[in-house]
Amino acid sequence: MKNINIEDFLKERDVTPVIDVRSPAEYKKSHIPGAYNIPLFSDEERAIVGTKYVQESRYSSVIAGLDMVGPKLSRFVDAATKIAPNGKLLVYCWRGGMRSSSMSWLLNLAGINSKTLIGGYKSYRRYSKEYLSKPFKLVILGGMTGSGKTEIILQLPKFGQQIVDLEGLANHKGSAFGAIGQKPQPSTEFFENLLFENLIKLDINKPIWVEDESKAIGSVFIPQELFNQMLNSPVIAIERSTETRIKRLTSEYTNCNPQLLIDSVNKIAKRLGGDNVIKAIKGIEEGNFEEAVGISLYYYDKAYQFGLSNKKVKPIICPLYDEDIDGNCNLLIETLKKTI
Repeated sequence: MKNINIEDFLKERDVTPVIDVRSPAEYKKSHIPGAYNIPLFSDEERAIVGTKYVQESRYSSVIAGLDMVGPKLSRFVDAATKIAPNGKLLVYCWRGGMRSSSMSWLLNLAGINSKTLIGGYKSYRRYSKEYLSKPFKLVILGGMTGSGKTEIILQLPKFGQQIVDLEGLANHKGSAFGAIGQKPQPSTEFFENLLFENLIKLDINKPIWVEDESKAIGSVFIPQELFNQMLNSPVIAIERSTETRIKRLTSEYTNCNPQLLIDSVNKIAKRLGGDNVIKAIKGIEEGNFEEAVGISLYYYDKAYQFGLSNKKVKPIICPLYDEDIDGNCNLLIETLKKTI
């Protein structure tokens, strides 16, 4: 058997395909990004084997597992061969135990050079969580809803800046309206894995721009270790006029089923107040989207100002040019140079 530790695994997986042999449900919940799923057991088979292990014995669970896996051996080899055109694979299961060891044994027998991750997926999670606790030189890009923070964040790499697009990783724009037009959100665990994969590619000794977020982005949560750093990092808050923000939000959010907008307004009904909710919904139903957006901004602006007042680091206010993306990026970079 050939085993590989997590540090070498992370280096080698850049050139060697990875397979996750856990059950489909385990894989769906979360996995190492980029890994293929070749499950040794189906969800039902895994449950049966586990029950036999607990209620009967290790021997009976192994025998049951062999009976289930035996007819599938050729399929495993065929699937792995298609994934590994160069004849090399990295394999992991939950703890680096029998499932991954058995698959690696089979693949090596079939001529595919396979290595098993020591400690399995648990070792990856432990390593990634420790990495997310490292001190990063974060720069928080703040600004009221509709200021165009995400647009600017995504342009900054063109100017040599490092970024992490938290909302992009979360498939959510961070507000009650944030799920509109987005793909389904990942689990919090997989979001953490994606976050780690982004950060590990960056130079932690140089500034890393992230958008100002609350701990929850839709249904996923920023790891506490990283969120604590965000709370104590310098904030550059961009400013744009209310009119500009209303137009941007109207263009961005209203190309959808109006019922989705109404549902989103109802999510913040208690904070908007009954009269405002009625006016906003009426505006949506009548196609007067700018009025509805303006009413919703009342709540978001108030919440943003409250958030700014609680920042541990006083924000630096940076008014932007209207629609000059390149000019705005350069302006932010110059502001950062004066900050650090």
